[in-house]
Amino acid sequence: MRVYFIHHLINSAVLLSLISVQWLFFITDSQAKAPSQVKYSVQRQENAKLRESLVLPYVFSTDDLGTVIGVGAMATGLYQKQMTVAGTAYGGEDTKGFGLSLWDYRVLDSERFFFSAIGMMGEFPLLRAYSPLPDVYTPAPRSGSNDSSFDDFIQAEGSSNWWDVKLEYVLPWGSAEKQSIVEYQLQGGLLKEQVELEDWNPLKTGTSILVARQFNRYQQYRDENGELSGAVHALELGIFYDNTDFPVNPSQGSSQYIAFTYNPQWLESKKQWTFVEMEASKYFSLGANSFAKQNIIALNAWAGYSPSWQVITDDKGNSQAMNSPPFMEGATLGGMYRMRGFRQNRFHDKAAIYATAEYRMTLDYNPIADVRWLKFLNLDWFQTVFYVEGGRVSPTLHRDTLFSDWKSDVGGSLRALTAGIVVRLDFTRSKEGTSTWLMVGHPF
Repeated sequence: MRVYFIHHLINSAVLLSLISVQWLFFITDSQAKAPSQVKYSVQRQENAKLRESLVLPYVFSTDDLGTVIGVGAMATGLYQKQMTVAGTAYGGEDTKGFGLSLWDYRVLDSERFFFSAIGMMGEFPLLRAYSPLPDVYTPAPRSGSNDSSFDDFIQAEGSSNWWDVKLEYVLPWGSAEKQSIVEYQLQGGLLKEQVELEDWNPLKTGTSILVARQFNRYQQYRDENGELSGAVHALELGIFYDNTDFPVNPSQGSSQYIAFTYNPQWLESKKQWTFVEMEASKYFSLGANSFAKQNIIALNAWAGYSPSWQVITDDKGNSQAMNSPPFMEGATLGGMYRMRGFRQNRFHDKAAIYATAEYRMTLDYNPIADVRWLKFLNLDWFQTVFYVEGGRVSPTLHRDTLFSDWKSDVGGSLRALTAGIVVRLDFTRSKEGTSTWLMVGHPF
Protein backbone atom coordinates (compact mmCIF):
# COMPACT_ATOMS: atom_id res chain seq x y z
CA MET A 1 0.00 0.00 0.00
CA ARG A 2 1.32 3.44 -0.88
CA VAL A 3 1.06 6.42 1.42
CA TYR A 4 2.95 9.70 0.99
CA PHE A 5 3.76 11.97 3.93
CA ILE A 6 4.75 15.64 3.83
CA HIS A 7 5.74 16.65 7.32
CA HIS A 8 8.94 16.87 9.32
CA LEU A 9 10.09 15.31 12.55
CA ILE A 10 10.94 18.48 14.51
CA ASN A 11 9.80 17.87 18.08
CA SER A 12 8.57 15.17 20.38
CA ALA A 13 4.89 15.85 19.64
CA VAL A 14 5.44 15.14 15.96
CA LEU A 15 7.50 12.10 16.92
CA LEU A 16 4.53 10.73 18.85
CA SER A 17 2.27 11.07 15.83
CA LEU A 18 4.79 9.24 13.64
CA ILE A 19 5.16 6.39 16.12
CA SER A 20 1.38 6.15 16.23
CA VAL A 21 1.07 5.83 12.46
CA GLN A 22 3.53 2.93 12.46
CA TRP A 23 0.83 0.53 13.62
CA LEU A 24 -1.11 1.03 10.39
CA PHE A 25 1.95 0.15 8.35
CA PHE A 26 3.10 -2.58 10.71
CA ILE A 27 0.30 -4.76 9.36
CA THR A 28 0.27 -3.48 5.77
CA ASP A 29 3.74 -4.83 5.10
CA SER A 30 2.77 -7.33 2.40
CA GLN A 31 5.51 -7.50 -0.16
CA ALA A 32 9.21 -7.35 -0.85
CA LYS A 33 11.73 -8.14 1.88
CA ALA A 34 12.32 -11.79 2.74
CA PRO A 35 9.15 -13.10 4.46
CA SER A 36 11.12 -14.71 7.29
CA GLN A 37 13.39 -13.78 10.16
CA VAL A 38 15.26 -15.35 13.04
CA LYS A 39 12.93 -16.26 15.90
CA TYR A 40 13.98 -14.20 18.89
CA SER A 41 12.99 -12.47 22.10
CA VAL A 42 14.44 -9.19 23.39
CA GLN A 43 15.09 -8.14 26.96
CA ARG A 44 16.00 -4.50 27.50
CA GLN A 45 18.15 -3.59 30.48
CA GLU A 46 16.03 -0.43 30.84
CA ASN A 47 12.81 -2.46 31.12
CA ALA A 48 12.90 -6.02 32.44
CA LYS A 49 9.27 -6.78 31.53
CA LEU A 50 8.88 -9.81 29.26
CA ARG A 51 5.68 -8.38 27.81
CA GLU A 52 5.37 -5.13 25.89
CA SER A 53 2.08 -3.57 24.77
CA LEU A 54 1.03 -0.28 23.25
CA VAL A 55 -2.25 1.34 22.15
CA LEU A 56 -2.00 4.59 20.21
CA PRO A 57 -4.23 6.79 18.04
CA TYR A 58 -2.91 8.31 14.83
CA VAL A 59 -3.94 10.85 12.21
CA PHE A 60 -2.42 11.76 8.85
CA SER A 61 -3.41 13.47 5.60
CA THR A 62 -2.28 12.67 2.04
CA ASP A 63 -3.29 13.66 -1.47
CA ASP A 64 -4.33 10.09 -2.27
CA LEU A 65 -6.26 9.21 0.89
CA GLY A 66 -7.39 12.51 2.38
CA THR A 67 -7.45 12.87 6.18
CA VAL A 68 -7.38 9.53 7.99
CA ILE A 69 -7.90 8.88 11.72
CA GLY A 70 -7.21 5.53 13.33
CA VAL A 71 -6.03 3.57 16.32
CA GLY A 72 -3.43 0.82 16.50
CA ALA A 73 -2.48 -1.71 19.15
CA MET A 74 0.37 -4.14 19.58
CA ALA A 75 1.49 -6.69 22.16
CA THR A 76 4.59 -8.87 22.23
CA GLY A 77 5.33 -11.73 24.62
CA LEU A 78 1.61 -11.97 25.39
CA TYR A 79 1.36 -15.78 25.24
CA GLN A 80 4.79 -16.85 24.06
CA LYS A 81 7.89 -14.71 24.52
CA GLN A 82 8.65 -14.46 20.78
CA MET A 83 5.02 -13.98 19.64
CA THR A 84 3.56 -10.63 18.54
CA VAL A 85 -0.03 -9.60 17.79
CA ALA A 86 -1.15 -6.28 16.30
CA GLY A 87 -4.22 -4.62 14.88
CA THR A 88 -5.50 -1.35 13.51
CA ALA A 89 -8.73 0.30 12.38
CA TYR A 90 -8.86 3.58 10.47
CA GLY A 91 -11.25 5.74 8.51
CA GLY A 92 -11.76 9.03 6.72
CA GLU A 93 -14.19 10.67 4.35
CA ASP A 94 -13.57 8.11 1.57
CA THR A 95 -11.04 5.79 3.23
CA LYS A 96 -11.73 2.98 5.67
CA GLY A 97 -10.18 -0.30 6.67
CA PHE A 98 -8.90 -2.60 9.36
CA GLY A 99 -6.23 -5.21 9.78
CA LEU A 100 -5.05 -7.93 12.14
CA SER A 101 -1.81 -9.86 12.43
CA LEU A 102 -0.12 -12.62 14.38
CA TRP A 103 3.61 -13.34 14.15
CA ASP A 104 5.71 -16.29 15.22
CA TYR A 105 3.25 -18.39 17.18
CA ARG A 106 5.08 -21.57 18.13
CA VAL A 107 2.64 -24.24 16.94
CA LEU A 108 1.28 -26.28 19.86
CA ASP A 109 4.43 -25.41 21.79
CA SER A 110 6.53 -27.33 19.27
CA GLU A 111 10.23 -26.57 19.24
CA ARG A 112 10.68 -25.59 15.60
CA PHE A 113 7.35 -24.88 13.83
CA PHE A 114 6.13 -21.26 13.79
CA PHE A 115 2.88 -19.91 12.36
CA SER A 116 2.08 -16.34 11.24
CA ALA A 117 -1.01 -14.76 9.71
CA ILE A 118 -1.68 -11.21 8.57
CA GLY A 119 -4.52 -9.51 6.70
CA MET A 120 -5.95 -6.14 5.71
CA MET A 121 -9.24 -4.98 4.17
CA GLY A 122 -9.68 -1.43 2.90
CA GLU A 123 -11.62 0.98 0.69
CA PHE A 124 -9.63 3.82 -0.89
CA PRO A 125 -10.54 6.92 -2.94
CA LEU A 126 -7.54 6.51 -5.24
CA LEU A 127 -5.74 3.39 -6.46
CA ARG A 128 -3.18 3.34 -9.27
CA ALA A 129 -2.02 0.39 -11.35
CA TYR A 130 0.93 0.64 -13.75
CA SER A 131 -0.50 -2.16 -15.85
CA PRO A 132 -2.30 -2.67 -19.16
CA LEU A 133 -5.91 -3.77 -19.08
CA PRO A 134 -6.18 -7.58 -18.98
CA ASP A 135 -6.58 -9.52 -22.25
CA VAL A 136 -5.91 -6.39 -24.32
CA TYR A 137 -3.15 -5.90 -26.93
CA THR A 138 -1.21 -2.70 -26.25
CA PRO A 139 1.49 -0.80 -28.18
CA ALA A 140 5.05 -0.45 -26.91
CA PRO A 141 6.21 0.62 -24.44
CA ARG A 142 3.90 -1.43 -22.24
CA SER A 143 2.62 0.29 -19.09
CA GLY A 144 4.97 -0.52 -16.20
CA SER A 145 7.91 -1.53 -18.42
CA ASN A 146 11.33 0.03 -17.90
CA ASP A 147 10.74 2.61 -20.65
CA SER A 148 7.10 3.30 -19.82
CA SER A 149 5.69 6.75 -19.14
CA PHE A 150 5.18 8.02 -15.60
CA ASP A 151 1.62 9.01 -16.59
CA ASP A 152 0.63 5.64 -18.10
CA PHE A 153 -1.48 4.02 -15.38
CA ILE A 154 -5.01 2.97 -14.48
CA GLN A 155 -6.56 5.15 -11.76
CA ALA A 156 -9.83 4.74 -9.91
CA GLU A 157 -11.41 4.37 -6.50
CA GLY A 158 -11.67 0.86 -5.21
CA SER A 159 -10.81 -1.80 -2.66
CA SER A 160 -7.55 -3.53 -1.82
CA ASN A 161 -7.74 -6.64 0.36
CA TRP A 162 -5.05 -9.19 1.16
CA TRP A 163 -4.13 -11.89 3.63
CA ASP A 164 -1.20 -14.25 4.15
CA VAL A 165 -0.63 -17.40 6.18
CA LYS A 166 2.87 -18.74 6.76
CA LEU A 167 4.42 -21.82 8.34
CA GLU A 168 8.15 -21.80 9.11
CA TYR A 169 10.45 -24.57 10.26
CA VAL A 170 13.75 -23.70 11.95
CA LEU A 171 16.27 -26.29 10.79
CA PRO A 172 18.19 -28.12 13.56
CA TRP A 173 21.69 -27.13 12.59
CA GLY A 174 24.04 -24.17 12.80
CA SER A 175 23.34 -21.80 15.68
CA ALA A 176 19.81 -23.28 15.99
CA GLU A 177 21.02 -26.83 16.55
CA LYS A 178 19.97 -26.87 20.22
CA GLN A 179 17.22 -24.23 20.33
CA SER A 180 15.17 -22.39 17.73
CA ILE A 181 14.68 -19.10 19.59
CA VAL A 182 17.53 -16.66 20.22
CA GLU A 183 17.44 -14.39 23.26
CA TYR A 184 19.06 -10.95 22.96
CA GLN A 185 20.08 -8.75 25.87
CA LEU A 186 20.06 -5.04 24.97
CA GLN A 187 21.51 -1.97 26.66
CA GLY A 188 20.66 1.32 25.03
CA GLY A 189 19.26 -0.57 22.07
CA LEU A 190 22.56 -2.35 21.34
CA LEU A 191 23.73 -5.83 22.23
CA LYS A 192 25.23 -5.93 25.73
CA GLU A 193 27.90 -8.35 24.53
CA GLN A 194 29.56 -8.15 21.13
CA VAL A 195 28.97 -11.24 19.00
CA GLU A 196 31.87 -12.81 17.12
CA LEU A 197 30.46 -14.38 13.97
CA GLU A 198 31.98 -17.44 12.39
CA ASP A 199 32.48 -17.76 8.64
CA TRP A 200 29.53 -18.45 6.36
CA ASN A 201 28.51 -22.08 6.83
CA PRO A 202 24.82 -22.92 7.34
CA LEU A 203 25.68 -26.27 8.91
CA LYS A 204 27.84 -24.69 11.62
CA THR A 205 26.68 -21.12 12.19
CA GLY A 206 23.66 -18.90 11.63
CA THR A 207 19.98 -19.88 11.44
CA SER A 208 18.31 -21.61 8.47
CA ILE A 209 14.52 -21.52 8.08
CA LEU A 210 12.22 -23.31 5.62
CA VAL A 211 9.26 -21.12 4.61
CA ALA A 212 5.87 -22.21 3.25
CA ARG A 213 3.60 -19.24 2.54
CA GLN A 214 0.14 -18.98 1.00
CA PHE A 215 -0.77 -15.42 0.08
CA ASN A 216 -3.86 -13.78 -1.40
CA ARG A 217 -4.38 -10.40 -3.04
CA TYR A 218 -7.60 -8.90 -4.34
CA GLN A 219 -7.93 -5.45 -5.90
CA GLN A 220 -10.98 -3.87 -7.50
CA TYR A 221 -11.00 -0.59 -9.44
CA ARG A 222 -14.21 1.34 -10.10
CA ASP A 223 -14.69 4.34 -12.43
CA GLU A 224 -17.23 5.68 -14.89
CA ASN A 225 -16.34 2.94 -17.38
CA GLY A 226 -17.07 0.08 -14.99
CA GLU A 227 -15.01 -2.21 -12.79
CA LEU A 228 -11.63 -3.90 -13.14
CA SER A 229 -10.62 -6.58 -10.66
CA GLY A 230 -7.90 -9.12 -10.16
CA ALA A 231 -7.00 -11.83 -7.66
CA VAL A 232 -3.93 -13.78 -6.56
CA HIS A 233 -3.98 -17.07 -4.62
CA ALA A 234 -0.33 -18.11 -4.67
CA LEU A 235 1.97 -20.56 -2.92
CA GLU A 236 5.58 -19.71 -2.02
CA LEU A 237 8.32 -22.10 -0.89
CA GLY A 238 11.64 -20.67 0.23
CA ILE A 239 14.70 -21.07 2.40
CA PHE A 240 16.15 -18.25 4.48
CA TYR A 241 19.61 -18.17 6.03
CA ASP A 242 20.66 -15.51 8.56
CA ASN A 243 24.18 -15.21 9.94
CA THR A 244 24.01 -11.71 11.45
CA ASP A 245 24.68 -10.51 14.99
CA PHE A 246 21.23 -8.99 15.63
CA PRO A 247 18.52 -9.46 12.96
CA VAL A 248 16.50 -6.43 14.10
CA ASN A 249 19.44 -4.11 13.38
CA PRO A 250 22.39 -6.06 11.89
CA SER A 251 25.86 -4.57 12.16
CA GLN A 252 27.83 -7.51 10.75
CA GLY A 253 27.27 -10.77 8.90
CA SER A 254 24.99 -11.65 5.99
CA SER A 255 21.64 -13.18 5.04
CA GLN A 256 20.22 -14.88 1.93
CA TYR A 257 16.77 -15.92 0.69
CA ILE A 258 15.80 -18.13 -2.27
CA ALA A 259 12.15 -18.81 -3.18
CA PHE A 260 9.82 -20.25 -5.80
CA THR A 261 6.23 -18.98 -6.18
CA TYR A 262 3.41 -20.74 -8.03
CA ASN A 263 -0.02 -19.26 -8.64
CA PRO A 264 -2.44 -21.89 -10.00
CA GLN A 265 -5.52 -21.01 -12.01
CA TRP A 266 -7.99 -21.62 -9.21
CA LEU A 267 -10.64 -19.86 -7.13
CA GLU A 268 -10.82 -16.25 -8.38
CA SER A 269 -7.32 -16.30 -9.87
CA LYS A 270 -7.60 -16.42 -13.67
CA LYS A 271 -3.87 -16.71 -14.47
CA GLN A 272 -1.34 -19.45 -13.83
CA TRP A 273 2.18 -18.15 -13.30
CA THR A 274 5.52 -18.87 -11.65
CA PHE A 275 8.27 -16.71 -10.18
CA VAL A 276 11.81 -17.37 -8.89
CA GLU A 277 13.76 -14.90 -6.72
CA MET A 278 17.06 -14.58 -4.89
CA GLU A 279 18.10 -11.97 -2.33
CA ALA A 280 21.36 -11.38 -0.46
CA SER A 281 22.41 -8.83 2.19
CA LYS A 282 25.79 -8.05 3.73
CA TYR A 283 26.68 -5.84 6.72
CA PHE A 284 29.98 -4.26 7.81
CA SER A 285 30.59 -2.61 11.17
CA LEU A 286 32.78 0.52 11.13
CA GLY A 287 32.76 0.88 14.90
CA ALA A 288 31.91 4.01 16.89
CA ASN A 289 33.00 7.64 16.68
CA SER A 290 32.46 10.88 18.60
CA PHE A 291 28.80 11.30 17.58
CA ALA A 292 27.63 7.77 16.69
CA LYS A 293 27.81 4.63 18.81
CA GLN A 294 27.45 2.50 15.71
CA ASN A 295 28.41 2.98 12.03
CA ILE A 296 27.24 0.35 9.54
CA ILE A 297 27.57 -0.22 5.81
CA ALA A 298 24.60 -2.31 4.63
CA LEU A 299 24.45 -3.82 1.12
CA ASN A 300 21.56 -5.64 -0.58
CA ALA A 301 20.93 -7.22 -3.98
CA TRP A 302 17.82 -8.91 -5.37
CA ALA A 303 16.90 -10.57 -8.67
CA GLY A 304 13.66 -12.14 -9.86
CA TYR A 305 12.44 -13.96 -12.96
CA SER A 306 9.06 -15.30 -14.12
CA PRO A 307 9.65 -18.44 -16.28
CA SER A 308 5.95 -18.68 -17.19
CA TRP A 309 5.77 -15.15 -18.67
CA GLN A 310 5.06 -15.22 -22.41
CA VAL A 311 4.37 -12.40 -24.86
CA ILE A 312 2.10 -12.71 -27.88
CA THR A 313 1.68 -10.08 -30.60
CA ASP A 314 -1.03 -9.25 -33.13
CA ASP A 315 -0.59 -8.33 -36.78
CA LYS A 316 -0.20 -4.64 -35.83
CA GLY A 317 2.76 -5.29 -33.54
CA ASN A 318 0.82 -4.76 -30.32
CA SER A 319 1.61 -7.18 -27.50
CA GLN A 320 -0.03 -8.93 -24.57
CA ALA A 321 1.59 -10.76 -21.64
CA MET A 322 0.32 -14.27 -20.90
CA ASN A 323 0.81 -16.39 -17.76
CA SER A 324 2.40 -13.38 -16.03
CA PRO A 325 2.20 -12.26 -12.40
CA PRO A 326 -0.02 -9.20 -11.86
CA PHE A 327 1.65 -5.80 -11.55
CA MET A 328 1.95 -5.98 -7.73
CA GLU A 329 3.72 -9.38 -7.69
CA GLY A 330 6.77 -10.95 -9.31
CA ALA A 331 9.50 -8.86 -10.93
CA THR A 332 8.30 -5.52 -9.57
CA LEU A 333 10.21 -2.39 -8.47
CA GLY A 334 9.08 0.83 -6.85
CA GLY A 335 7.71 1.62 -3.43
CA MET A 336 8.44 1.12 0.24
CA TYR A 337 11.29 -1.43 -0.10
CA ARG A 338 12.95 -1.38 -3.54
CA MET A 339 13.38 1.86 -5.53
CA ARG A 340 11.76 4.05 -2.86
CA GLY A 341 11.96 7.16 -5.04
CA PHE A 342 9.27 5.76 -7.34
CA ARG A 343 5.58 5.02 -6.85
CA GLN A 344 4.51 1.67 -5.47
CA ASN A 345 4.82 -1.09 -8.13
CA ARG A 346 5.94 1.50 -10.69
CA PHE A 347 7.90 -1.02 -12.83
CA HIS A 348 6.96 -4.57 -13.72
CA ASP A 349 8.19 -7.12 -16.29
CA LYS A 350 9.41 -10.69 -16.76
CA ALA A 351 12.71 -10.11 -14.93
CA ALA A 352 14.12 -7.59 -12.47
CA ILE A 353 17.45 -6.74 -10.86
CA TYR A 354 18.10 -4.40 -7.94
CA ALA A 355 20.98 -3.26 -5.71
CA THR A 356 21.33 -0.77 -2.87
CA ALA A 357 23.84 0.50 -0.33
CA GLU A 358 23.05 2.21 3.00
CA TYR A 359 25.26 4.04 5.50
CA ARG A 360 23.58 3.71 8.92
CA MET A 361 24.70 5.84 11.88
CA THR A 362 23.23 5.04 15.30
CA LEU A 363 23.48 8.35 17.14
CA ASP A 364 24.83 8.80 20.66
CA TYR A 365 22.30 11.56 21.27
CA ASN A 366 18.69 10.64 22.13
CA PRO A 367 16.61 13.85 22.43
CA ILE A 368 13.69 12.17 24.20
CA ALA A 369 15.67 9.99 26.62
CA ASP A 370 14.67 12.22 29.55
CA VAL A 371 11.16 13.18 28.36
CA ARG A 372 9.13 11.50 31.07
CA TRP A 373 5.75 11.44 29.27
CA LEU A 374 7.32 9.57 26.32
CA LYS A 375 8.97 6.84 28.39
CA PHE A 376 6.24 4.39 27.39
CA LEU A 377 7.63 4.36 23.84
CA ASN A 378 10.77 2.57 25.07
CA LEU A 379 12.76 4.48 22.43
CA ASP A 380 16.42 3.49 22.70
CA TRP A 381 18.11 5.26 19.82
CA PHE A 382 17.82 7.34 16.65
CA GLN A 383 19.63 6.43 13.47
CA THR A 384 20.38 8.57 10.42
CA VAL A 385 20.77 6.75 7.11
CA PHE A 386 21.97 7.75 3.65
CA TYR A 387 21.36 5.43 0.72
CA VAL A 388 21.47 4.96 -3.03
CA GLU A 389 19.45 2.47 -5.09
CA GLY A 390 19.58 1.19 -8.65
CA GLY A 391 17.83 -1.40 -10.77
CA ARG A 392 15.55 -2.12 -13.68
CA VAL A 393 12.90 -4.49 -14.97
CA SER A 394 13.49 -6.33 -18.22
CA PRO A 395 11.68 -8.57 -20.74
CA THR A 396 14.76 -10.83 -20.86
CA LEU A 397 17.64 -12.19 -18.80
CA HIS A 398 20.16 -11.18 -21.44
CA ARG A 399 23.03 -9.43 -19.70
CA ASP A 400 23.27 -6.54 -22.17
CA THR A 401 19.64 -5.64 -21.50
CA LEU A 402 19.49 -6.41 -17.79
CA PHE A 403 22.51 -4.26 -16.94
CA SER A 404 21.69 -1.24 -19.10
CA ASP A 405 19.44 1.78 -18.59
CA TRP A 406 19.10 1.38 -14.83
CA LYS A 407 16.76 3.57 -12.83
CA SER A 408 18.25 5.12 -9.70
CA ASP A 409 17.42 7.23 -6.68
CA VAL A 410 19.09 8.62 -3.56
CA GLY A 411 17.69 9.26 -0.12
CA GLY A 412 18.02 9.87 3.57
CA SER A 413 16.21 8.29 6.48
CA LEU A 414 15.51 8.87 10.14
CA ARG A 415 15.05 5.63 12.06
CA ALA A 416 14.38 4.77 15.69
CA LEU A 417 14.37 1.64 17.83
CA THR A 418 11.20 1.64 19.92
CA ALA A 419 10.12 -1.33 22.05
CA GLY A 420 12.62 -3.48 20.16
CA ILE A 421 11.21 -2.51 16.73
CA VAL A 422 12.87 -0.33 14.09
CA VAL A 423 10.65 2.46 12.70
CA ARG A 424 11.84 4.30 9.60
CA LEU A 425 10.90 7.53 7.83
CA ASP A 426 12.53 7.54 4.36
CA PHE A 427 12.86 10.54 2.04
CA THR A 428 13.90 9.55 -1.49
CA ARG A 429 14.52 11.52 -4.67
CA SER A 430 14.38 10.19 -8.25
CA LYS A 431 13.82 11.64 -11.70
CA GLU A 432 10.10 10.99 -11.20
CA GLY A 433 9.82 13.02 -8.01
CA THR A 434 10.24 12.76 -4.26
CA SER A 435 8.59 10.14 -2.08
CA THR A 436 8.29 9.78 1.68
CA TRP A 437 7.64 6.42 3.34
CA LEU A 438 6.87 5.58 6.93
CA MET A 439 7.36 1.88 7.66
CA VAL A 440 8.37 -0.59 10.32
CA GLY A 441 11.69 -2.41 9.97
CA HIS A 442 14.78 -1.79 7.85
CA PRO A 443 14.15 -2.34 4.12
CA PHE A 444 16.63 -5.24 4.42
